[in-house]
Amino acid sequence: MAEKAEKKVREVLLESGIPVRPVYGPADTADLNYERDLGDPGHFPFTRGIHPLMYRSRAWTMRQYAGFGTPQDTNGRFRFLIDHGQNALNVAFDLPTQMGLDSDDSRSEGEVGRVGMAVDTLKDMEVAFQGIPLDKVSVSLTINAPTPVLLAMYLAVAEKQGVPLGEVRGTAQNDILKEYIGRGAWIFPVEPALRLIADTMEFCARQAPKYYPVSVCGYHIRESGATPVQEIAYAYSIARAYIQRVIDRGLKVDDFAGRLSFNFDIFGNLFEQVAKFRAARRLWAKLMRDEFGAKQPDTMQMKMIAGGGGGGLTIEEPENNIVRGAYYALISALSGAQTMALCCFDEAYTIPSEKASLISLRTMQILAEEMGLSDTVDPLAGSYYVESLTNEMEKRIMAEMACVDQEMGGIVKAVSEGRIQAAVAHQALLYEQKLQRGEIVKVGVNKYRSEGERVSEEVELHEYKPEATEEQLKRLAQVRAERDAGAVQVSLNRIREQAQGNVNLMPAMLQAVRAYATVGEIVGVLKEVWGGFREPVRL
Repeated sequence: MAEKAEKKVREVLLESGIPVRPVYGPADTADLNYERDLGDPGHFPFTRGIHPLMYRSRAWTMRQYAGFGTPQDTNGRFRFLIDHGQNALNVAFDLPTQMGLDSDDSRSEGEVGRVGMAVDTLKDMEVAFQGIPLDKVSVSLTINAPTPVLLAMYLAVAEKQGVPLGEVRGTAQNDILKEYIGRGAWIFPVEPALRLIADTMEFCARQAPKYYPVSVCGYHIRESGATPVQEIAYAYSIARAYIQRVIDRGLKVDDFAGRLSFNFDIFGNLFEQVAKFRAARRLWAKLMRDEFGAKQPDTMQMKMIAGGGGGGLTIEEPENNIVRGAYYALISALSGAQTMALCCFDEAYTIPSEKASLISLRTMQILAEEMGLSDTVDPLAGSYYVESLTNEMEKRIMAEMACVDQEMGGIVKAVSEGRIQAAVAHQALLYEQKLQRGEIVKVGVNKYRSEGERVSEEVELHEYKPEATEEQLKRLAQVRAERDAGAVQVSLNRIREQAQGNVNLMPAMLQAVRAYATVGEIVGVLKEVWGGFREPVRL
């Protein structure tokens, strides 16, 4: 009878391809060496966390993604979140801004302020951060291709508030290789786009050393269909490419790489996600020490923002996403994330409402204050299953990175040729097929599905407001009329000239935004010199 019962036990295969046995024991961790493989929290290889006491001394930063309509609208949402206990900001920009277009560009019609805040000039950033002290509130800019322009605006606003560049804190997403892989909001060809990233990294290392100029986003790669293993492997391959570009400029790795962070995704199996991050921390420490010769512990620490995976949310029964979000936050806390940016239950439909944003913020606060997640470091450490899974995740991430290097010619070549994009698209297809067959369960979607209305009355849709566009266009026209046109032209000419050489463009960007040159004008000059990116044809 026991043999028959054993045959009926279902097989479990994690999304990363790792089979899960029903029971784990001492034999699964027999080769584990505490000092080599785990170490105390805050010590190499940082498997258990990058700070000795982690959340016991300070809870994770809570940074909700926010931004819509005009800068005034977004400023209101910022203040709402801060008033309710949020201690950092994560800024969403609308699609025209992400693509380097001004709001009055014909291609921007219907998209101004729709999925984020519209920004055309420094004036918009001044309005967005009015009353928000940038010396006290850390701000993440979720912008990529035109990052140097928006970063220059942010630094200029900080200057106007009296905050020296050397004291400015925050993060810019600024990960263009993942745009070619996972989002499509690219502007320039690969090489000049990489130059801009190196420019921001070098400039911040020399002028704004407390600022994180790049947040490498495995998040979007995972959301596009990659497995958890591919998410880390491709993100690390990208980060290595960025680091090498800056080292080639003469900086030492310890001069700048400690100000590189990661944005990772969370949805799916809880233990797979926790093991993913524990393995990733250990692997990053070894990569930085052994490949790049890092000496400083800070350089070897993998800093990350995590907490939500929009790809795990469902249109069906959207209130279930509140529960999913709570588990994502739990995973993030168990994984040792420095920052949480928890997705909201209505994001499968719309820009998060105030109600949804507050629920997500309260979810993180409840975890920190009521559930004991801040009491002790790495509470799952020592689990036969978790440690075995951590080891296996590390092996598979390393194997995937080796494939990128040895079979694809490195990440830059692989992205330029569309090979990474093809691998992620293939994995997305496999995932969707498994969903349709029910091999991957989504409660309320392909199992325990309720009949009837799909849209809940609880979801408040974000309506597009043409009057917000008119307000934005009016401010842009006013800035154009009142600024010093001669100074603008001088600054644009400087960018054009320097773009043809190898000079770091950030000082010229600062000059241009201080003169109230627009995002579209600056990006337009760069496109004149470099042209635009064309997606590779994949057969």
